[in-house]
Amino acid sequence: MQFEGRRRTTHVPNLTPLIDIVFLLLVFFMLTSHFVRDEVLNIDLPEADSGAALDEPQQIEVIITEAGDYSVNSQIVTLNELEEMLSDEIKNQKEKVVRIRGDKNVDLGIAISAFDAARKAGASGVDIVTMEQTSQASEKPSVPTPTH
Repeated sequence: MQFEGRRRTTHVPNLTPLIDIVFLLLVFFMLTSHFVRDEVLNIDLPEADSGAALDEPQQIEVIITEAGDYSVNSQIVTLNELEEMLSDEIKNQKEKVVRIRGDKNVDLGIAISAFDAARKAGASGVDIVTMEQTSQASEKPSVPTPTH
């Protein structure tokens, strides 16, 4: 008497729902990452005809709001703390340039105080970040000729 061997059937799990879920997650993260902004303070940049596009995001950046608040590394500081924080940051930088991103309605005296704090902290140059002026007012940041 001869026994018939067991038939081996291969059970392959259906991967279609898994692929659908992974695809939906990919689309979700792509769409949400587009809307993430690193600015903590709401500022309205002034426009300029001349300037060059930002290339190095790792430079030190001081943000000045319309109310005159200063922010470095997403931390709001006073004018007295600004110089100390900038000197600590400048020590760790290869290129000792500070970028100032200020609201277009900021008082000139407040902006000059930020310039002075950057110079006293040891910055070799101070740049002002502006928006490129177009008829559509695109939001492409640019940096005019550095003020040294």
